[in-house]
Formats: sequence, C-alpha cells, structure tokens
Amino acid sequence: MTTEPLSFPRRYARTQRFTSGAPRAFTVSPDGSRVVFLRSGSGTDRAHQLWVLDVAQGAERVAADPAALLGGATEHLPPEERARRERSREGGAGIVGYATDTAVELASFALSGRLFTAELRAGTARELRVPGPVIDPRPSPDGRLVAYVAGGALRVVGAEGEDDRALAEPEPAADPASVSYGLAEFIAAEEMGRSRGFWWSPESDRLLVARVDDTPVQRWWISDPARPESDPQRVAYPVAGSANADVRLFVIALDGVRTEVVWDRARYPYLAHVHWSAAGAPLILVQARDQRSQLFLAVNPDTGTTRMVHADEDPQWLDLFAGVPCWSPGGQLVRIADEGGARVLAFGERPLTGPQLHVRAVLDVSDDDVLIVASAGEAAATPETGEVHVYRVNELGMERVSHEPGVHSAVRAGGVTVLVSSVLDQPGAQVQVLREGKRAATVPSYAEHPGLSPRVTLTQGGARKIPCAVLMPTDYDGDNPLPVLMDPYGGPHGPRVLAAHNAHLTSQWFADQGFAVIVADGRGTPGRSPAWEKAVRDDFTLSLDDQVDALHGLAGTFPLDLSRVAIRGWSYGGWLAGLAVLRRPDVFHAGIAGAPVADWRLYDTHYTERYLGDPAAAPATYARSSLITDDGLSAPAEPHRPLMIVHGLADDNVVVAHALRLSSALLAAGRPHEVLPLSGVTHMTPQEQVAENLLLLQVDFLKRSLGLA
Repeated sequence: MTTEPLSFPRRYARTQRFTSGAPRAFTVSPDGSRVVFLRSGSGTDRAHQLWVLDVAQGAERVAADPAALLGGATEHLPPEERARRERSREGGAGIVGYATDTAVELASFALSGRLFTAELRAGTARELRVPGPVIDPRPSPDGRLVAYVAGGALRVVGAEGEDDRALAEPEPAADPASVSYGLAEFIAAEEMGRSRGFWWSPESDRLLVARVDDTPVQRWWISDPARPESDPQRVAYPVAGSANADVRLFVIALDGVRTEVVWDRARYPYLAHVHWSAAGAPLILVQARDQRSQLFLAVNPDTGTTRMVHADEDPQWLDLFAGVPCWSPGGQLVRIADEGGARVLAFGERPLTGPQLHVRAVLDVSDDDVLIVASAGEAAATPETGEVHVYRVNELGMERVSHEPGVHSAVRAGGVTVLVSSVLDQPGAQVQVLREGKRAATVPSYAEHPGLSPRVTLTQGGARKIPCAVLMPTDYDGDNPLPVLMDPYGGPHGPRVLAAHNAHLTSQWFADQGFAVIVADGRGTPGRSPAWEKAVRDDFTLSLDDQVDALHGLAGTFPLDLSRVAIRGWSYGGWLAGLAVLRRPDVFHAGIAGAPVADWRLYDTHYTERYLGDPAAAPATYARSSLITDDGLSAPAEPHRPLMIVHGLADDNVVVAHALRLSSALLAAGRPHEVLPLSGVTHMTPQEQVAENLLLLQVDFLKRSLGLA
C-alpha cells in the first residue's frame, strides 16, 4: 500500500506556513549565560514549548511543556486570549508568549486561561491557582510577584502562589463588558503595535496600568450563518470617523492606591507607547487623533504629572516604531524620526544616522551603542532590494552586524547577541548566538523543508524603480511568454519583496502552475523612505498605479504575456486586486480579492484616518479609494472582468460586510463574479483543509478566467 504525498498547499497549512518547529521569541539573560525561547517539537506540531539554552555549554532543555502541564488535556482558549491572538495573527498553540523577570530567572505564561510559572535555571514549571481566565501574566522585575489580568481586573499574586488580590477592577457601576484594566484596546493591538496594558516599575513596587472603557465605541455583531443555533459575537469596533475607546493611565501601588497620569487627553487621545526602565522616569508617547502631532512625556509616578520631553509634527502623519521611545542608560531620549527626507535614529536631539539608512526599529540600547534594524536608504550605494540588516550605531559611526544578503533581526543582552537570519538560498531562518561577534552556539530549527525553492529574481520595475520579486516556474525553459499573476500586498505595514526564502513559497507554487508571478512593493509600503511611504496620503489608488508601472516596466526584461494578466491579494492586497479589476480592466483580466476592504468608511479609526483623514470631512477621498460607495461601484471601467471574492465570516478586522456589499454592488451593475464565504474563518485562515483548498480553488479560477484550463 502506498501513501500519496501531501500537496504543497496541505503541507503549507499543516506546518503553519513552515513556521512550526522554528525557534522564536528570544530573551537573553543579563549575564549572557542563558537564552530563553519558544519552539514546538516538530514541523507539524503547533504547540510551542518554553526552552532554555545554556550558552557556555551549548545545551538546550525544555523549561515548560504544555502537554505535561495540561496533563494531555485539550487547550481551551478564553475569548480574550483568542482576541489577543487574532490581533497578533498568532496561529500557534501551547505557550505562544511569555514574560520574565529582570534576571531572566522566572518566566510566566498562560495556558487554557490558567497561570503557570517556570524557574528557568532549575527547569521546573508549575501552576499558580488564581482566578481566571488569566491573560498576559508578567513577573515583577525582582521576580517576587506576578501581575495578570482576569475578568477585566488587574491582579497580582506571589511567585509562590500566595496573597492573590485585585489591584484594580471595573467599578461597580461600570459595564463589565466595556471596562477593563491592564489590557490593550482593539486599535492599540491591531494598529499601534501595543499589545500590553500594564507595565511594572523597575523597583517592583507599583505599575502603570491602562484603563480602557469601550462604552463610547459602537457595537457590531459577528455571526456565523452556518451555525444558526449560535449567538452572534458582539464586538466594539471603532469605525473610521466614530468614537474610540476612552483610555486613561494610572500609577497603581501594591496596596491599591492609584494616581492618574495627567496629559491633554482631549488633544492627544491615543496612548501609543509606554516605557518604564531604571534609566529614567516612565515615558509615554501620545498622539493626536489625526496622527500629525505627538508628544513624548515623562511621568512623575508620585504625582501623575507629566512634562514634555519632545514633540513631533508632520503634515502627512507620524509613524510608530518598535523599541522606541526609550531612555538610554545615560538618560538620553532614543527615538526614530523623519528628518531631512530620511528616517533616522535620534539620540537626544542628535541624529546618529543619515539618508544611507532607513531605520525600522530599535532592538537594544546599551552604554556603548544602539542596536537597530534598517534597510538601505535613498542615499545608499546600492538599493539592496529586499534586505534588512542589523547595525550597531553610536556617535562614532555604525557597524553592520549581519553580513549575508537577507532579512535579519536580533536580541541582545549581557554581551550576547541572538542573530536571526533569513536568506534566499536556505529555507526558514538560521539562529546564531554570538558573543563578542563570534559564534558561541546555534539554535536548531525543527521546521520542515518546504520541498520547493523559489526561483526568484529581486529587481526594480518602472520609472520609479519599484522594488519587485519576479518568480518563474521551476521547470521554465524561457521559450514562451507566460501568463502573469501579480501577487501583492502593496500597502502600508506589509513589505513582501524580501530577500528571504520562505517569503516567496506561495508565489513560487503559483508560478509552478504556469505563471510568471510578480510581487511589487509600490508607494505606501515601508522600507525605502518617508516620502515613498507617505505618498499615498489621501489617495490609496497610487498603489494600483505602481502595480501597473511595475508590470509594464518588467515586460521588457521578462517573458510576460500582457494579454493574460491576473492579480490576487488578501486584506489590503485583496482591496488592491478588486480595484485593479474594476479600474484597470485594460491591464488586468481577472482578480481574486481576499478579505478586501471594499469601503474604507467601514475600517478602523487609527489606520484609516492616518491615511485618508476624517470621512465626514473628506467624502471624495474615501470614495476615490473605495471599491464601493452608497451609490454602488466606485468609478468602474469597462469591460467586465472575472472577480472572485473570498472572505471569512468570522473576520472581526475586515468584517464580511465589505465582501457582501461589494457583491451586491457588482450584482446591481450586472457584473458576474464569484463569492467564496469561509464559515468560521477570521482574518487568518489557519484551518488546514480550508487553507489548502483555498489555494487550489484560486488556481482553478485563474486558469478558467484566463482561458488556460
């Protein structure tokens, strides 16, 4: 008896896009002796374990195994945890996140809404019996206590499980479904990169705690029509132009005494980032509703008063960046800023980098330098298309830590750097543990080999030198022009042209079905320059112009059949695919719109208003960038082109109303189209069979629509 090998789409889904078994979420102890990380047991095991690497010995051991801690029971996620994972696009299971004390001796994490701790040096783990369901447990810096959220209340418990108590809980008169302490609100987690709602003081004697009141936010209902016996889910969704959650910040001592942090919340309602370290006073970054001005404020934790450390303004918008703002050990403000047309690292009021680099995040700040990730800036000697590197920067200059062309990141402490590198000619990521720049150990990956290698060319297309990846079929002999599949995300926050093997796996699979696949990162995508990213202010349709320009620019170099061009995408890419078919049918002959934002008035405040402004003040701007308006299709062109719309019915980010209204508008205009509803699927598609068949159905649609079947 023989067993048929699994298809690539099935393996891609089963392995969580070949990420299962790969190490991630690294923490280095301050003495450099231990590296803590997460990794599942194999390439098909979704349940992550907590691991510890002894750097000197090069030996690993499991510090916490979810299967053992749960006694083999199935993991059950409380709704709050499911929501957190949806916001972070977390498809794994088991221990998907953890926090440690300052010494990296104690770790805490939640499983099935229960609180667990692990003694990292001893390698033992146990449950602390506390009220649940537990969300986001975090040890105090001294390791004596663990703070966590349960039932909308911030609670603390001793590291031995003693003296559990609530420090802040919803007031008796408050709606318990609307008020919480210690959790990030929807748009903070979805759009600001702030997944936390509480922060310990360095002395472990008090915490900064966010109080979120969703009462002003309008309610939407997310239902599953395939299960009519189930109640719909009621969610607070701050749609563009509507009220946001009311967010306040308190300093709360261990005896429950609270002091409110005071700033001009009417003018700066967004609490974007919070930093509290031994290097200085608590530091918060607050933004105006239009995101064109922001303040860096130092907090007096005794009185709650704030003083301005720095202020920023920008005529388009101000971006938020990982790792900043923070204090250097010497008390200097570290931030990333757009100055002189470049995105630079600022130390105090002085920029330490120039237009040669486009700074993307701060990884670590030491007495000697700042560790950053950056891509090539506009003044770089070469464009380094798709590359992201790690640099050490100080007042004397900069040094590249990563050298091989690829996408790199790092974690550092105690003289030890964990360098994570993805390159084009090797699958997955390679993890090196460096001490003083020399390899001390490696962390192996258990991820499966994808079974295919992208035949990719990284290049630039069109007059604007748009970063592009071009993929040809593995067995292509170069004799005949190929039908083209544009495969973009194409918008803010989502670069897809990367010098990394696994970034192009799905595109290569589509190429192997007989297409020349083009991935183009046009204006609006990050990684090049502030002007490149901010060109889409008030007009998302520039993203479509750049897809067309890239396609035509590459046609002179690659064997492209411009009479058969299709486009597919998800989320922003899904919107872009729909726009391509409706606005440029002279170029695009078929499209697949996955979870598309059909009407930007139905997307959230922080994201949409950053780019398009207030919908009440700019209705024409929203209409131009949307697929539909109240009157039907927005600026459709002839002829009609085939369009497949795919949408998860449980999506609470881009709700299925987008797809349904788009379908209704297409029907009213007499435009044939296909709708593929995914029951029980959110903005992610982690279900194995769904993810596999979704790819197969897309290929079938493309071949039928382009006359290739």
